[in-house]
Amino acid sequence: MDAWVVYILECQDKTLYTGITNNLERRVQQHEAGQGAKYTKGRGPFRIIYTQEFAEKGLALSREYQIKQLSRDQKLLLAV
Repeated sequence: MDAWVVYILECQDKTLYTGITNNLERRVQQHEAGQGAKYTKGRGPFRIIYTQEFAEKGLALSREYQIKQLSRDQKLLLAV
């Protein structure tokens, strides 16, 4: 089974989107095709600025929630 990945995308309009998946390449393709999350529709192309892998979905969901509570500047610091 694939690892779960928490990721942050930078959209073309410089906004950030955080999500989780167990297939990052497929998920980014979905975002690019406008079939991903409602928020990302029409905001591509995207640049992956952060990823973190987890063995369990629950851990990835917890980390996703933590990241979503951060400010934009704090999220950008993760990408460094």
